[in-house]
Formats: sequence, C-alpha cells, structure tokens
Amino acid sequence: MEQYEPDRLSPAQLAAARRSFRNGRASLTRRSLLRASAGGALAVGGLGALSACGIPAAGRTEGGVSAEDHSTKEKTINFSNWPEYIDVDDSGKRHPTLDAFAKRTGIQVKYTEDINDNDEFFGKIQPQLAAGQDTGRDLIVLTDWLAARMIRLGYVQKLDPSHLPHAFANLSDQFRAPDWDPGRAYSYPWQGISTVIAYNKKALDGVEVKSVSDLLDNAKLKGRVGFLTEMRDSVGMTMLDMGKDPAKFTDDDYDAVIARLQKAVDKGQIRRFTGNDYTSDLSKGDFAACIAWAGDIVQLQADNPDIGYVIPDSGYMTSTDNMLIPNKARHKTNAERLIDYYYELEPAAELAAYINYVSPVAGVQPYLAKIDKSAADNPLIVPDKAMQAKSHAFRSLSSKEETAYQQKFAKLTGA
Repeated sequence: MEQYEPDRLSPAQLAAARRSFRNGRASLTRRSLLRASAGGALAVGGLGALSACGIPAAGRTEGGVSAEDHSTKEKTINFSNWPEYIDVDDSGKRHPTLDAFAKRTGIQVKYTEDINDNDEFFGKIQPQLAAGQDTGRDLIVLTDWLAARMIRLGYVQKLDPSHLPHAFANLSDQFRAPDWDPGRAYSYPWQGISTVIAYNKKALDGVEVKSVSDLLDNAKLKGRVGFLTEMRDSVGMTMLDMGKDPAKFTDDDYDAVIARLQKAVDKGQIRRFTGNDYTSDLSKGDFAACIAWAGDIVQLQADNPDIGYVIPDSGYMTSTDNMLIPNKARHKTNAERLIDYYYELEPAAELAAYINYVSPVAGVQPYLAKIDKSAADNPLIVPDKAMQAKSHAFRSLSSKEETAYQQKFAKLTGA
C-alpha cells in the first residue's frame, strides 16, 4: 500500500485510545465529556484497518472530491454528530432547530448521533473515503485536530462561500483563522471548547489560585491538583504559563513543559491525570483545583456553589468541533445551507442555550438573553472580547511530531 500519510499508531497512541474508551467520549455523552484523545490514537474498534499501513490520501493536494450534487432533487441531509450535542424538546425525541430548518426549507435532516470518538469514527469512514466512495453522510462534526487531518488528506470538500453568507458574516473573530484551515475554506465551527482552571472553594480553604504556576508550585495544594490526560490541554496551559505560544512552539519548548510537569509529578504535587472523571474529584473536594473544560464547569456550578473557575493572565486553550462535508456527499448544497442556518442568530442562540458550550457566533448574546439571561452573561458560553483575546489554539502537528509528543506525554502520565 502506498503510504501517503504515515499515521501508524505508536504504543503511546494506543494507550491514548484506551484512555479515551475508559474516560472519554467513547464512554460518556457529549454534554459531560472530554475531548477525544487528542492526536492519532484510533479507537480500539478501528485499529486493525489502519495499523498495518499508512493512511492513503484521496489526492496529493488539499481539496476534496466533489460528486454530482443531488440537493435540488433530493431534499434531504444526512448529518452525523456527537451524542447530546444539539437541542432537544421536552419529549426528548425532536430537535426544534432542525424542525424549524425543515419547515423553512423543505429539507429533511436525518440526524444521527453516531460519533462517539474521533478516531473510532475516522476508522469507520476512512476506507470509503480512501476508495473515493460516498460515506452516506453529507455533514459531520469532528474536533479540530482530526478536521485538520481530513483536510490534509483531501477527504473533505471545499465550501462554496456564496451559500454561507451568515456563516461568513457572523463567525467570531476568535475562530476565523486556524492554521489548519485558513479562512475556513473547508470547515465551520459547531461549538468551541475552552480549557480553564477550575477550583473547589471549600477545598481551597483560603488558598488563592490564579495560575498554572499556583497549581504546580504551591505546597499547600500538594496532592490535591489535577491535570488532564488530553495532551493539548495540559501541555498547552502549562506552555502559556511558561510564556510560550502553543501556536508556534519548538521541540525544546515542548520538552521544557514535560520536564516541568514531571517535576510536579515527582514531588506529589499532581494527584493524577484524568479524563472527564475530574468532575467527581472536583465536586467532592479531592481536587482543590485542576485543569478543566468550561462546558463541564457551567454544569457543575448549577449543582455546587463552591465550584469556580479562573482565566489565567497567561491565557487559556481553545479548540473547536467543526462541521465538514465529506467527499462524494450527495447533498453538498443542502449541507451548506444547514451550516449557514446555524450561524443565524436565533438558531445559534437556541443551540447555545441547550448545550452550554462556547458559541462561535458573534452577536448571539442578545438573542441568547431572551432564552436564558444567565447563559448570555456567562463568558464560558459567550466570551467577551477580553476573554477572546486570551484564547490560544494548539498548532497543527505532523505525524512524526504527534507520535513523539504523545510518547513523551504518555510516559509523564504513566499511561
């Protein structure tokens, strides 16, 4: 097999896959989950097909392969997404925003919650994409690092800007220019995911936490600090604390971060590295403070007034889950209309009110306030300009970097 993309699985990546199944999206619903194992570990079910050879690209240059568009004659869209990642009515059976879209356009959406893990899903659709076949899906939602891989391999179609007037106009500046898709030629964010510092005020007992340095160095927190098993989040937050840019770092910068975290592990400062199960440790007070995902904190605060969060002066990490149209999709124009629909302010507000992640839609706040004022005023859902200015994204990694970095991180975490 010709190896266009040498994405073989290292032991560290296999370990990351197993962590994902124990703690991650593979085992939890989307509203209380972690981001899937960042970076190349295929879920166990999809290992066999891809472990023996490199991943063949659909073509040698970026840019997907279009097919005959049946949107005019076939008023339908096949949309694959994560569980619990869209608005649901009181019956739990219908999605009001999709129903409104169908009523307006006549386009029926077949909505399937069949993405439980990024790489598991990639393993499912990759053979069809490599063979130049239709996956049976018109729209999929993938986390940024896998979206980047899909674009690099030529597995997704370039979007038609003329079909995306609201998306182009209303996309938040925070998400406009990822290094893996400059100008959003192939993708638009579904939702944003912010990584912050969370704390349990009662467990802190007067100890002040404002930075990652406090987590790593304050002896009063020894054994009561949590970091995440997601490399991009734990490394990225520490990198920012050290004055490095996660969008531009070198191998030496990465090694310096690993060394700093290793020192904290060796002296018992870090209690453990966790997946989404940090939420239980934080609520019980086993963690006085930890690295956390903002969407979880919004939900935890509703049940526990002692839970709070900090945006360090050094900044915080942001990632995105993204809508993409795979190669050979039969209903590309219909899919683009649905992408654009979710960048209209009212549907965007309805979605944000239900799922509580970061809305990528600028101007959504007054519309969200009509539905849920507390959500509209929450910077974890609608970041203000000051908070947006502190956000940072982890740069794209080559396959070689991915393997090397995951190996070092796995050694650190004991995976």
